[in-house]
Amino acid sequence: MAKIVIDARELGATGTGTYLRHLLEELQAIDLDNSYRVLLKPKDMDSWQPSNRKFKKVSCRYKEFSFGEQLGLWKQLRELRADLVHFAMVQQPILYPGKVVTTMHDLTTARFRNPAKNWLIFTIKQQVYKLVNYWAAHKSNLIITDTEYVKDDVAKFARINSRKIEVIYLAADPITAKSEPYDQLIDKPFIMYVGRPQPHKNLDRLIDAFALIRQTNPNLRLVLAGKKDVLYRRLKKLADLRGIKNVVFTGFVSESQLRWLYENTSAYVFPSLSEGFGLPGLEAMAAGAPVASSRATCLPEIYKDAAVYFDPLDVEEMANTITNVISDEKLRKHLVARGKTVASSYSWRRMAQQTLEAYKRVLGQD
Repeated sequence: MAKIVIDARELGATGTGTYLRHLLEELQAIDLDNSYRVLLKPKDMDSWQPSNRKFKKVSCRYKEFSFGEQLGLWKQLRELRADLVHFAMVQQPILYPGKVVTTMHDLTTARFRNPAKNWLIFTIKQQVYKLVNYWAAHKSNLIITDTEYVKDDVAKFARINSRKIEVIYLAADPITAKSEPYDQLIDKPFIMYVGRPQPHKNLDRLIDAFALIRQTNPNLRLVLAGKKDVLYRRLKKLADLRGIKNVVFTGFVSESQLRWLYENTSAYVFPSLSEGFGLPGLEAMAAGAPVASSRATCLPEIYKDAAVYFDPLDVEEMANTITNVISDEKLRKHLVARGKTVASSYSWRRMAQQTLEAYKRVLGQD
């Protein structure tokens, strides 16, 4: 029996938090041999309860990318006497000497700026982030990536042998909440995007493409769903300045409303410039939305033939691709059917099983 530590400090976040929640849930169901210590931020200690007695919560007060992480977390891990530590994101004490598995979801943060942040501070943090990625890739016994694309990207970025990297796919969450109409959109045609509005999501070009689409579809709405923040406010100002009407900024929507949006949209559009897996589009497929996607990075690898693709830098091609989807009912039905099939081919249980097998190889248990 080995003692495994899982760094789950990002459990409350989107993206990585989804990955962690499913990893912990499934590992508790399949691993009855090893013991686990799960590191959680103090504020998250009450939000997650283990269902397997071999899993124990440990409070960890050290923030990501801090001196405390480099020194305090290093000391905490030594005191836990772990046989293996799984860092579910790249942030970690780079001098920790024990056996390590690191999940590197993507290198997007190393390549894109966030205009909502102070330029100088963000630039410094971005350089630190690149350094941590580089050292984590070299010092880890095994690296897990979500896609083949990211595997190749990490190998080139860190200049390491790709045989050190294992691809383990994620999966989509079905929405079980009862569908609830979004009143403002009942009986109105719309296309949609849901998620964060970071620059690499490419929503400014989506708004420009929507302006072209409205020339032949004047009643169409573009729905941008997600918590309103400074970046969404910037996008609203952009649409207003360009005189682009019918852009609906919903703010936060409930799971019930999100299900209704997926079920009634003419197209879910994912114009992203960079992704590690592309979970939002896969979740849209699972809920029955036809998907029009950027062909950038890993997205064709994940969505396969269940989406139609466009160049995310070409606004006109984006507009034409979306127009084809909303005007062709046969195509939409095909995308919905293929989307559900492709989405169902991914499995959180399989993800956890492959991760456990990775642990065993590093520990020499296989």
